[in-house]
Amino acid sequence: MKNPKNRTFTRYAAEAAELLGVLIRSERISRKMSVLELAARAGVSRGLVQRIEKGELSCSIGVVFELAAIVGLPLFDADNRKLGDELHTRKHILSLLPQKVKLRKLVVNDDF
Repeated sequence: MKNPKNRTFTRYAAEAAELLGVLIRSERISRKMSVLELAARAGVSRGLVQRIEKGELSCSIGVVFELAAIVGLPLFDADNRKLGDELHTRKHILSLLPQKVKLRKLVVNDDF
């Protein structure tokens, strides 16, 4: 398995993580909350909060979502009920799909 620090990400993923970090940081600052206060409320280190705010992609998504929730940043929808309804709908759709996806055998036509 590759070391996460050596892993490459698409530009889209990198920019999305950076944007999320900037949004978390701006919400934190607008609430007059220090990095240390946010870290203490989330139960993580100050360095992890700083890395998330810089858009580092190796940070745990659970911690990122927790920081966003603490500073009041809506990620999907401002209404928590709608989020729960969407989750329920998506889980239902997923339950209707096959449990496994079989790899297709690649048929190579090498008959020149």
